Amino acid sequence: MSTAKNQVESFKALVTWLRGAIQEPEQFTLSHAAESSAFVRFNHAKVRQAGQVQQASVGFKLINEGRHADLHITLSGDAETDIQRLAEGLQQLRETLPLLPADPYLLLNHNGWQSKNVQDHPLPDTEQVVAEITQAAEGLDLVGFYAAGPISRGFASSSGAFGWHQANSFNFDFSLFHDNGQAVKASYAGHDWNSEGFAKRFAQAREQLAFLGRPLRTLAPGQYRAYLAPAAMEEIMDMLGWGGFSAQSIASKNSPLQKLYAGDQSFSPLVSVDEKVSGSLSPAFSGEGYPRSDLGLIVEGKAGAQMVSSRSAAEYGLTANGAGGGEMPSALNMAAGGLPETEILKQLGTGLYISNLWYLNYSDQPAARLTGMTRFATFWVENGEIQAPVSTMRFDDSAYSLLGSQLEALTQERELLLSASTYSQRATASALLPGALVSRLTLTL
Repeated sequence: MSTAKNQVESFKALVTWLRGAIQEPEQFTLSHAAESSAFVRFNHAKVRQAGQVQQASVGFKLINEGRHADLHITLSGDAETDIQRLAEGLQQLRETLPLLPADPYLLLNHNGWQSKNVQDHPLPDTEQVVAEITQAAEGLDLVGFYAAGPISRGFASSSGAFGWHQANSFNFDFSLFHDNGQAVKASYAGHDWNSEGFAKRFAQAREQLAFLGRPLRTLAPGQYRAYLAPAAMEEIMDMLGWGGFSAQSIASKNSPLQKLYAGDQSFSPLVSVDEKVSGSLSPAFSGEGYPRSDLGLIVEGKAGAQMVSSRSAAEYGLTANGAGGGEMPSALNMAAGGLPETEILKQLGTGLYISNLWYLNYSDQPAARLTGMTRFATFWVENGEIQAPVSTMRFDDSAYSLLGSQLEALTQERELLLSASTYSQRATASALLPGALVSRLTLTL
């Protein structure tokens, strides 16, 4: 597979060929996805598997008089072969289109916009990273997965639009296991590997691991002060993002944040949430061919912009703003607060320190009421000191309480959490989140 520079040239060659091959009134969109990734799998703090993945593909949509059909084509990197595959795809789609009805919600972007963003952060040497990880984890039972390398996305249309995006990133997702089977889960991710930053993150996980050796504390159901670490916040924000900011969900009255957008509920003024495309791993254009810019989704606790895909724009008379078909954030950014990391336990006083949550779902969707389990390294804290790990508990509480009436503070420091998903390809979703101190979290069992 070619370098990033060669990839953009290869993509342009496909686009040029396609522009010459289509016949009026046909139109097309062509989206490109590629990666060159190093993968390393650890078990018992040793490298068990290491490899490289290089792949590229295009999503080809042919449109004719409101009818459209799609095809996914894997690219070989050989120009002649790839044009041949595209030619066969074009013929296949031409034969398919007459069999399909016209789509009433197809809304093409006819602007010939141009977008180019290449983030060429130098990536760490994999051998150096492996050496730092194995050295830090000496004597520990570490299980982990490291992925790094450039991810690129491209888009072109028959209207003359052309976009290219490349971002380099790494993500080390790991767990430290205690002899008793308990575990601490953590991650270290970003654009630039910082040895000091990694050492600090690892030291925190190692410190929590030591506390897991203490006898488990079982809490009675009830309401407790709690600190939610950024990884726990990510689970909550993921759930809210699942339809919460979607124009389609809001228009059809299915959004879990319906009351926020109706003005009947609000979050704390401390809460501001953006879809911050600029500087993120996500491209500044959608696979549908709409430019994306930063959006203020929640502004000081109040409803801001909605995420509008082209289909929602067509159906509800809105303006498309580059949201994908699922209308979910992919570059979530929550504003920092004023609580220093060093003061978290002191400010918590007595209550729960929650590192992770899992199995979240809605117990009452219209009320944005969430339920889920504590997971990995949840501790009971007394007078600002960790006392014991806590048995797994179920919580059930409204986001309007956790991020609203009961929110005391957000941390000054934020953690960049990259999607660890590698299903078919490495994901570009990210979240930059603070931790949250809440005066009341409801545990049910």
